[in-house]
Amino acid sequence: MVIFESVILSLLSPMVLAFLLGVVASLIRSDLKIPPEIYTAMTIYLLFAIGLKGGAKLDGVAFADFWKPLTAALLLSLAIPLWSYAILRKFGRFDGVNAAALAAHYGSVSAVTFGEAMAFLQILKVPYESYVAALLAVMEIPAIILAIFLVGKTTIAAGGGSMRQVLRELLTGKSIVLLAGGMAIGLLAGSKGAEQVAPLFDHPFRGVLTLFLLEVGLVTGRRLGDLKQAGWRLIVFATVMPLLHGILGVWLGHLSGMGIGGATILGTLASSASYIAAPAAVRIALPAASPAIYLTASLAITFPFNVILGIPIYYTFASWLPG
Repeated sequence: MVIFESVILSLLSPMVLAFLLGVVASLIRSDLKIPPEIYTAMTIYLLFAIGLKGGAKLDGVAFADFWKPLTAALLLSLAIPLWSYAILRKFGRFDGVNAAALAAHYGSVSAVTFGEAMAFLQILKVPYESYVAALLAVMEIPAIILAIFLVGKTTIAAGGGSMRQVLRELLTGKSIVLLAGGMAIGLLAGSKGAEQVAPLFDHPFRGVLTLFLLEVGLVTGRRLGDLKQAGWRLIVFATVMPLLHGILGVWLGHLSGMGIGGATILGTLASSASYIAAPAAVRIALPAASPAIYLTASLAITFPFNVILGIPIYYTFASWLPG
C-alpha cells in the first residue's frame, strides 16, 4: 500500500508529468522543441544549484558525521561497474567495448535523477542529510575510469584516445566543474551567503527541473524506437540492475547511519545511470561503443523507470528498515 501511494505521488508530481508530456509530444510528432541553448542553460543551472546548496549545507558538518556514507558511496561506485561489466559480458552477450561503456554509465550517477529524488522527498516533507550532494560529486568519476580500464589501454589507443584525454574530459567537464565548484562556493560562503542567492537557486529549482524533464521526455520519446533494436537482454539489465543497485544503496545508507531521506537518495544515486559525464568520456575513450546502446539504456529505460517507479520503491524500502 505504501509503495502504491508513493508511486501515485511520484506520477502526479509536476516533474514526472512534464517528463511524460515530453514523451507523448515526441510520439505524436509534435513540433515542440526546447532550443539547445536553453537546454544547456538549464543543465548549468541545475548542476550549479545542486553543488551550491550542497556546499552551503556542508557548512559546520564534521567529517566524522559523514565518512561512513562517503565510504559506502565510494564502494558502490567501484563495485557496480565491476559486476555490471561481468553480467553484460556473460548474460547480455555484449562485446567488451559496449559492456565497458554500459558499465561506465551505470556505475556513474545522474544529477537529474538526484534532483528528482530531492524534489520527491521535499513534497513528502522528508528531511535528508546535508552532505548528500557530496556523495553525488564523489560517485560521478571513479566508475567511469574503472569501466574504461576494464577493456585496457590497447582498446583506448585503437580508438585514437588516451587515458589522459579521458581524465581531462572528466575533470574539466561541466558536470564536475559546476558540482565541485558550486560546492566550494557554497562551503566558503556558508549558509548566510547562500541566503543571498536563494531567490534564484533555491525556490525556482523545482520549476527549472520540471522544464528540464520536459526536454528529457522529448529526447526519451525520440529514442523509444531504439528499443526494438536494443534486445530483451538490455531491457532486462536496464530495469532489474538499477532496482537491485537502488535497494543495495538504501541498505548501505541505512547501515552507515543515514535516515530515511538520505538512504533514499543514496539508493537513487546507486540506481541511476549517467547521461552527461559518462557519454562525454566514452565518446573519447571508446568511440567504437554504440550510443544507440548506452544512451537508449540510460535515457529511454533506466531514467523513466527511476523517476516513475524506482524512487518511490527506494523510499518505501528505506521506510521499512528498522530504526
